[in-house]
Amino acid sequence: MTKPSIPVGILCSQSGPYQAMGREILKSALMAVDEINASPDFDFALTAHVRDPRGIIAEYHTACDDLIRNTEVNHLIGCYTSASRKQVLPIVERTDRLLWYPARYEGFECSDNVIYVGASPNHNVLPLVRFVLDNISRHIFCVGSNYVWTWETNRVTRELVTAAQGSILAERLLELGESAVEHIVSEIVRRKPPVVFNTLVGSSSYDFIRAFHSATTAAGLDIPMLSCSLCEPELKIVGPASAGCITSSAWFESIRLPENRAFVARWKARHGEGSSPSVDGQSAYVAVYLLARAIQRAGTADIDEVRRAAVGYRYNSPQGPVWIDGETNHCVLTPRLAVSNAQEQFDIFWEAAAPVKPDPYLSQLDVAVLPSRNEALPNAPHLRIVK
Repeated sequence: MTKPSIPVGILCSQSGPYQAMGREILKSALMAVDEINASPDFDFALTAHVRDPRGIIAEYHTACDDLIRNTEVNHLIGCYTSASRKQVLPIVERTDRLLWYPARYEGFECSDNVIYVGASPNHNVLPLVRFVLDNISRHIFCVGSNYVWTWETNRVTRELVTAAQGSILAERLLELGESAVEHIVSEIVRRKPPVVFNTLVGSSSYDFIRAFHSATTAAGLDIPMLSCSLCEPELKIVGPASAGCITSSAWFESIRLPENRAFVARWKARHGEGSSPSVDGQSAYVAVYLLARAIQRAGTADIDEVRRAAVGYRYNSPQGPVWIDGETNHCVLTPRLAVSNAQEQFDIFWEAAAPVKPDPYLSQLDVAVLPSRNEALPNAPHLRIVK
């Protein structure tokens, strides 16, 4: 018996400056679609309609409009950058569709027409900055891509660091896809900051990490690099220069949960033993499953019914228990910190004791409790190697 088909739009760039991450999102989303279609647990099939905006921000608007008008999708999955999400948001709100957004992002947004599956700032930026303040320095040199992800991440970082009587030593921005990084690397070598926070995206980040590693090694400098986005496929793209980056994320390939081991094994069987999923790809996989299980429970793909059915449902995903918080439409996730190694993987050294409720506006954060210089940070994560 043929299952009824439900169309789903997938929006991710397979070319352009961040094509590598767009392709990872697509691969993970299609893997989930195939698993769901083959599973007897679902009495429907998902039909994926893929659009490639080619890394051109305005093309996301065009592609989203095409999916809604010509394939009549109610649900869309994708958009890697916040700039692309901002292009899609007015359309899904005007037409009352639902975007399942997989990427970790800067927060300070909440739409009834978006399910935010990736990390909120209290899941990634806050744990990372608190660790740095407590263990490395209160003075940070920031380099990033010139768009909303970097702007907001730097703003939050500045508020936290300033409250701890520290400082942002510099903010150096590059346009998306820009590869001229030498002037920033030269400044870093000259000024010797105690730590560098990298919020560059795609090829710009890869070029910067290689140049940073080469220049600091030649100068005999050991300057830690921080990231809220670097992931395993990018470690493979960058090569040996990527080792030693301290990264904050809800998912790493090295998570030792049975659900994750099974997910990674299925991924490698599909894409090759030498391949690795990305954090945003894993979130796209989770997004497809959250959507499918909500449709199954609701008995329809209707937006209102699916939204109601999705809230609060606990899914034991590869990254651990995940569920949608009904107050914010953001997911409850488990924050983790790790450092990249020479084997192009991450060694996790801290994780939250339990899943953390999303706080996209950081409304629960009281910067007044942050320490003055040389004081211990209240409620800082107590680091431990995760076995």
